[in-house]
Amino acid sequence: MNAESLAVALTRCPDYTSPRLAAAVTDLLAALDLAVSRGAKVLLKPNLISGARADGLACTHPEVVATVARWFLDHGAVVAVGDSPAFGTARQVMTACGYDAALKGLPVERCNFDRPVPVRLACGEQVGLARPALECDLLVNLPKVKAHCQMLVSLAVKNCFGTVVGWRKPWLHARHGDMGNRFEALLVDLVGVLPVGLSLADGVVAMQGSGPVKGGHPHPLGLLAGSTNPVALETALLAVLGIDPHGSPVWRECARRGLTGCDPAALVYPLLAADRVRVDDFAVPSGLKPVSFRPHRLLLGAFKRLIVRLRG
Repeated sequence: MNAESLAVALTRCPDYTSPRLAAAVTDLLAALDLAVSRGAKVLLKPNLISGARADGLACTHPEVVATVARWFLDHGAVVAVGDSPAFGTARQVMTACGYDAALKGLPVERCNFDRPVPVRLACGEQVGLARPALECDLLVNLPKVKAHCQMLVSLAVKNCFGTVVGWRKPWLHARHGDMGNRFEALLVDLVGVLPVGLSLADGVVAMQGSGPVKGGHPHPLGLLAGSTNPVALETALLAVLGIDPHGSPVWRECARRGLTGCDPAALVYPLLAADRVRVDDFAVPSGLKPVSFRPHRLLLGAFKRLIVRLRG
């Protein structure tokens, strides 16, 4: 991904109605000077979580994904949508969250991330990353803005974890969760190995509370936000949400490395500045739960994946 840009585009979008979303996405991508070659392979990577409520609050809204897909299709790209939920498949979660209706009639491939490619990260860990995410011409990271019981918030950098295939995600939680900052270091390392891309966050209706699946409730943030640098987008969204960035383990790791985009004062806003859309009532967990998954949770997760696969 392009981790050198300081530009973050913020635009208001009060709801998920098609005309408003289309105008907001067009304005945002124009502000970022995004260009795509005809025939380019574009992979949209939303945040898909098994077990999410029927209201879809925990997942990237299907209309956001469909609107972004239309923009790239209109510019001649070949578009696919994929993710790797911890349980079940991307297609199953898409169906449960209303993606079938939103994408109906669009020539968009819906793919499961089930073909891992071993990749060595800077921290030394070898992870199995989704082949479609590594082989696309442009990776479009589509996180949902939401509170997170372990990471405080789940934003652009955290959503990259979905490129790790299947059961490897809970295994990495268990392996690195108790080792200081190693888990968030792994998350930040992913930014360095993924293809050039765009991060566009769904903050139209954000999830506040505890998150990332249950225990959260809606916050009508009314915002779409984008950048070609996920670290810059992370920093900008923390400012928008009124959160001290030092409270975010992911941001602290980015700042420890001195990554471009960590300094709020250095960010460039071609549309609305962060203070124009800042809120002061976004609720996050008062304390964070351990990142590590204990052995019994890994076994329970393996059993759930087996059940889902047998039903699927």
